[in-house]
Amino acid sequence: MVNKPFTVDLNKPLVFQVGHLGEAYSEWAHQPIVSKEGPRLFANDLCELLTRTVWWVVPLVWLPVMCWFVTKSLQMGLSSSQAALAVVGGIFIWTLLEYCLHRFLFHMKTTSYWGNTVHYLLHGCHHKHPMDGLRLVFPPAAAAILSVPIWTLIRLSSTPSTAPAIFGGCLLGYVIYDVTHFYLHHGKPSKGLTKSLKTYHLSHHFRVQTLGFGITSSFWDRVFGTFPSTVAAGRTR
Repeated sequence: MVNKPFTVDLNKPLVFQVGHLGEAYSEWAHQPIVSKEGPRLFANDLCELLTRTVWWVVPLVWLPVMCWFVTKSLQMGLSSSQAALAVVGGIFIWTLLEYCLHRFLFHMKTTSYWGNTVHYLLHGCHHKHPMDGLRLVFPPAAAAILSVPIWTLIRLSSTPSTAPAIFGGCLLGYVIYDVTHFYLHHGKPSKGLTKSLKTYHLSHHFRVQTLGFGITSSFWDRVFGTFPSTVAAGRTR
């Protein structure tokens, strides 16, 4: 007797269903449902609430934290110009982290039950429902967890006085990233850089999900050869 492939019931909470898809999970997650109405992920109301974040929470939470880290560097003897340079360096570091996290973590291949489940919570739900405005930016708790190894690496690889400012720059880069990401999905740019970035990002969602991993910039995609040719072709027409 041949077992029938598992089918996800979109009318029920999704998180503990998607793991049963096994090897079919990746294909399912990358077939987007274009609706501003997001799915229910958990049956538990508190867990469900924790998956939803309005975009303005990101700058509200993280900009004061960024300012605190930069202030720490100033208090430890860094000059204003040195701190500004460290912040710019942190923003640049973030652009590489943004690319690497998106390409290697958010788009990792999973087939196991828990692998699929974790990936769906991390990024798969965004690809399945790309217009869900309450699941476009990272909940502060999730961002805090991801920030711990980043802070640790910066602290170990730089001086005590510059590390906070560099990390503050990374946090500023992250805020720009998440706010930009929200705008690229729900904003309506008519021309210029924002329109190009929107075209570039939506190509990642609706044309080739294995290319175009940058959000705020296509720089690292060009460096590492993952810039989508479909976008380049569209610009030359």
